[in-house]
Amino acid sequence: MLLCLLNISKQGKISMKKAIVILFLVMFGMVSMTAIVSADSKTGQKIFKKKFRKKCGFSGVKFSRHHTQSEWKELWEGGKFKEEAKKICPRLKIEEIKESWWEHLYDFSYQHASDGVVPEC
Repeated sequence: MLLCLLNISKQGKISMKKAIVILFLVMFGMVSMTAIVSADSKTGQKIFKKKFRKKCGFSGVKFSRHHTQSEWKELWEGGKFKEEAKKICPRLKIEEIKESWWEHLYDFSYQHASDGVVPEC
């Protein structure tokens, strides 16, 4: 089937242009998939600024400094991260936060925990 898609000639040759296009598409697919799959602390910081800051009344740094990295990790692995976010930010409506954003928020909280890295503004 792949051979039909590539339209390989009877001699088994493929044009250089098609080979380059296929190689480019494969590389683009690999790069974009890794970006989609992994969570990102900077994305978590942006989400906090947009969705949490007004409801919480304080910055993401103050939020993340409520716990150490090991405590954040324990909350995440125990499935208690959302509950803890609600406890820290009582006016937060968990339903308004997309499910896909929580991992980014966790990564931000973990990285900038009280024993972690101080984020850039």
